[in-house]
Amino acid sequence: MARLTYKKAGVDIDKADRFIKKIKPLIEKTRRKEVIGKIGAFSGFFRPALKGLKDPILVSSTDGVGTKLLIAELLKKYDTVGIDLVAMCVNDVVVMGAEPIFFLDYLASGRLESEKLFELTKGITSGCRDAGCALIGGETAELPGLYEKDKFDLAGFCVGLVDRKKILDGTKVTRGDSIIGLASNGLHSNGFSLVRRIFSRSEMKGRLGLELLRPTRIYVKPILQTIRKYNVKSMAHITGGGFYDNIPRALPKGLGAKINKGSWPIPRIFREVQRKGNIEEREMFRTFNMGIGMVLIAGSKDTKKIIALLKRMGIKSWAIGEVVKGKRGVKIVNGKRSK
Repeated sequence: MARLTYKKAGVDIDKADRFIKKIKPLIEKTRRKEVIGKIGAFSGFFRPALKGLKDPILVSSTDGVGTKLLIAELLKKYDTVGIDLVAMCVNDVVVMGAEPIFFLDYLASGRLESEKLFELTKGITSGCRDAGCALIGGETAELPGLYEKDKFDLAGFCVGLVDRKKILDGTKVTRGDSIIGLASNGLHSNGFSLVRRIFSRSEMKGRLGLELLRPTRIYVKPILQTIRKYNVKSMAHITGGGFYDNIPRALPKGLGAKINKGSWPIPRIFREVQRKGNIEEREMFRTFNMGIGMVLIAGSKDTKKIIALLKRMGIKSWAIGEVVKGKRGVKIVNGKRSK
């Protein structure tokens, strides 16, 4: 009887070790001064800079990319979904007023394909650099039997830091505050199970597929600059659940949001999805970001200044609504586009 080895069972430890060595230079590019030690230890070490924080609070988030990965697999294009992974986590951290400081990833596949995993890692490290957080560790798992040999999945874990008094939890929001919408970069990472029902594989192999793979915008640096300069009271990351489920999370009890639908340009891709899928307007606004990836709530006197600052940082934004008295929820009405 032939002797069995782990490699014959489908797990190549030597190949995994070579992959880790290959990605170390990418990981080093995300390094912050607070990182202690090197990649390869059993855990990652991070000594946070707490100067100026009277009551430091750690803020954490975890997420994945979802079925958008299937479109990456269809197009054999893997360099953007790693950015999505980071974005989904760091954007959730920064909306609480926190600065993302470090990130970990979990990458699992049925078979360790070095080039594919390298492209995924390039995206992850690119996202970390964009967010200003360090990639301090992770796990690359080869799991034959659990995943088909060409299938893979990604998960991410982010930790941020904020002074307790600067947490943006919506408690300071008042009636009449302005709701500012920040432009998305397309569909981001939500609604893809529906999108894949609407479009055929052949349709998604061309221009449409590349549009769908546009990575989720990372808002961390522009938002951190904005909240340091202006009195932003609350924020919402427009992900799964769209406008109707996410904006109320940024509001206190007794206040709602009125959104003027015509106040920003809705990108073409959303209209394509709506037309081809015969989807009702409310369903669109509950499933997709509709061109608004992040919402800021601030005093009306600061609205124009915030929009101007974001423009200087390369982010288009619009005054898309206001906070109103009533049940915590969202009402979308027809309105004129702001200049």
